[in-house]
Amino acid sequence: MRDFQLPGRSPVRAMEAMAATSHPLATLAAIEMLRSGGNAMDAAVCAAVVEPQSTGIGGDCFVLYCPNGQGEVLAFNGSGRAPAAAEAQWYLDKGHDELPESGPHAVTVPGAVDAWCRLLDDHGRKGIDAALAPAIHYAEQGYVVQDRVAFDWAESAALLAADEHAARIFLPDGKAPLAGELHRQPQLAETLRIVSRRGRAGFYEGEVADDMVSRLRALGGLHALEDFSATKGDYVRPVGTSYRGYDIHQMPPNNQGLTALIMLNVLSGFSLGSLEPNGAERFHLEIEAGRLAYQDRDNFIGDQNQVHVPVQQLLSRSHADQLRAEIDPARAMTHLPRLELQPSDTVYISVVDRDRNAVSFINSTFGSFGSGVVGPRTGVVLQNRGSSFRLAADHPNRIAPGKRPMHTIMPGMVTAKGRAVMPFGVMGGGYQPFGHVHLLTNMIDFGMDPQEALDAPRVFYRQNAVEAERGVPAEAIAGLRERGHDVSIPTEPHGGGQLVLIDWDKGTLTGASDPRKDGCALGY
Repeated sequence: MRDFQLPGRSPVRAMEAMAATSHPLATLAAIEMLRSGGNAMDAAVCAAVVEPQSTGIGGDCFVLYCPNGQGEVLAFNGSGRAPAAAEAQWYLDKGHDELPESGPHAVTVPGAVDAWCRLLDDHGRKGIDAALAPAIHYAEQGYVVQDRVAFDWAESAALLAADEHAARIFLPDGKAPLAGELHRQPQLAETLRIVSRRGRAGFYEGEVADDMVSRLRALGGLHALEDFSATKGDYVRPVGTSYRGYDIHQMPPNNQGLTALIMLNVLSGFSLGSLEPNGAERFHLEIEAGRLAYQDRDNFIGDQNQVHVPVQQLLSRSHADQLRAEIDPARAMTHLPRLELQPSDTVYISVVDRDRNAVSFINSTFGSFGSGVVGPRTGVVLQNRGSSFRLAADHPNRIAPGKRPMHTIMPGMVTAKGRAVMPFGVMGGGYQPFGHVHLLTNMIDFGMDPQEALDAPRVFYRQNAVEAERGVPAEAIAGLRERGHDVSIPTEPHGGGQLVLIDWDKGTLTGASDPRKDGCALGY
């Protein structure tokens, strides 16, 4: 193993099963589910607990799944839609030039509960009642606030204070809980009990749906009970590309997963492995490939049920060649438009069980605590995915009735020779394509082990500048500046990831979890 940096913690290795999440209680819940007879899908749903700023039943979900680790990779789109009354002209007439980041107009109908119930019915061994039991326990009895959760919580204090119900639940004594403090959500516990008894109908119909819709409409939202009752996720065909002998699978549009595949296609034409892994030349090529791929994302990605997205053209080798020709290894491009990329709060979960069912599972409320709108009686935090929509005429991501927005949360799956190699994901909103590509090239091009690959320092290009984490060497920062990049040091890390690597020959599993979050990988 090549020594790229000072050693961090080791990857986790096991034989029977493995779970990797961004929260220790979530990993423990997944392991307990697996040991009690559940499979990887049961464990993944079960693990979506105790990060209230990032996940919950008021958010969305995407899943890639490889049953028994072999054959076709299945994909499920559990993202929600705009209300049936959400015409772009309505917002323009109200004086909006863009969708707000918080409040009722940022809320799309949550898709997570429908996705969880459907996936458990189709692929799980246990029902939604068993999967929600840990979340009910922690919501009622309380959970200890972890350090990264506390950091994100404090950053969201102003948003939470703006909604009386959010403030009542999430700002006890008028402030965000500190790391090590106990927090309870008894209203949410009762809501989860209703869902555990009634399934998806317990969320999208009856008193729970009425509470959410009544609150949204009181704040001026366009949502109706029919928007909730009609919510239904879809099995879709993944999109993919080949990179140095591995097949990389992503969700199709409305998801931004295509962006990472375009980046990989561009970078496949460079000999990355001959470069310094934490050097300016490697980072520069990644940045420039990302800038080009994000331009395609912003120009073309929308809901394929309502607009045409030229997926095959964007993934073609000729398109990659054309983009690659625009990159000067010695100089930053100056002709591209400004990239307005925002981070977000997301929970990613990777699970492989003893039968080698491999699940790549991601849940999100988008921004930290989503829209800031909370159901008064249910305690449900509603996401702000609607803020991703555009209002510009003829844009593929323009808001429309029943339309899904361009979505940032990306589960990833690597296969080779028809078998699952690695369910993986890197959280962080707009950062995620960068994160997927950085992780994959760390492992494939530079031979890093899974934990090294997650630990390694990262860069991200947004707002016309490069944000280089503190671990990026000074020489690399100087080299980026020499190439014309404006470089700054961000106040928080880029993203956070998990993965489980399957070694079919040895019969073992290797898990890793990002130190930028609170979580861990565990196996047995």
